[in-house]
Amino acid sequence: MPALHPVIAMADAAQQRIVIAGAGSVGCYLGGCLALAGANVTLLMRGDLAARIAERGFRVSSLDRFDHHIAAAAVGLETEPATALADADLVLVTVKCGAADQMAALIARHAPERASVVALQNGVRGAETLAAHIGEGSRIFAGTVTFNVVQSRPEDGPARFHRATSGSVIISAAAARRTGLRAVPGLGIVGEGDITGVLWSKLVLNMNNALNALSGLPLVVELGDRRWRELLADHIDEALAILRTAGIRTRPIEGVNPRLIPFGLRLPSPLFRLVARRMLEIDPEARSSMWEDLVRGRPTEIDHLQGAVIDLARTHNRSAPIAERVRDLVRELEGKPDARPSIRPEQIAGRAVEGVHSAAPHGT
Repeated sequence: MPALHPVIAMADAAQQRIVIAGAGSVGCYLGGCLALAGANVTLLMRGDLAARIAERGFRVSSLDRFDHHIAAAAVGLETEPATALADADLVLVTVKCGAADQMAALIARHAPERASVVALQNGVRGAETLAAHIGEGSRIFAGTVTFNVVQSRPEDGPARFHRATSGSVIISAAAARRTGLRAVPGLGIVGEGDITGVLWSKLVLNMNNALNALSGLPLVVELGDRRWRELLADHIDEALAILRTAGIRTRPIEGVNPRLIPFGLRLPSPLFRLVARRMLEIDPEARSSMWEDLVRGRPTEIDHLQGAVIDLARTHNRSAPIAERVRDLVRELEGKPDARPSIRPEQIAGRAVEGVHSAAPHGT
């Protein structure tokens, strides 16, 4: 069973230099929480965000009333990878999947060989991507972040990074032992023996990232609509069936077994709200990061989420019509910053059912 480590002591935290490689919403929240606990943290980030934080500091907050302002002097702010990575003891990689290869190459070029590197992206290939550039070894580890962070930049105040859902950082047990990472206020850190099973479980749960993005709705509104929940249940069932065919076992995340989620999603709304209280502990305005990518015209992680299920299905001569339909809809909207997704669940479900009959080459 995963073990939640005790809060890290200030002295222990300061003994290693931690670099958050690709500090956006999630990375700034992680770095802020670690800095509050006394860790020596450097944020490797884009220039515009670095300039804003240098001027005003930043806030980290959560739905459970955790809220702190962090002075700019409390963290290192770097935009040059060579400078940020030169003396790193631990690198936490929080870039989006599409930027993972580029960041891995920078780490290989600039970070010391002693540095431990932990992949904290979505998807299941983060550590493999690192190893392809850095080389196989005992210092590369897999992990994942199970919560959502919303970034806001008010005109009259510091940038804010708000943890809008419950969850923690899950890393391999080997990473926990080597790096000494521990839970800190505002940030749970869990060591897990079967990190591969956890990554696939997270990927299955992340099927909703794209559905939420396509709906254009806040997460709490989307999950309150039984039509969207039933579509998500079908989507998760499809992915789980493909994983079973491939012999991949999932693991519970935050005490939730992915195999039981479709049953809960299909419950009538009053009963769902009763049994899914923790799931619905969400900031009222929170949406998935993929929604944010779509409305800002940025590339999404669709090929690393639904795409991973589709690739696995094809490898095992299966079809994945819902995943394919969702992927295609997201691709249609990518790169259009004026797009405002507002797709209805039946627009996805109906076409996916048609796809079952047209996918015979990948079927039984």
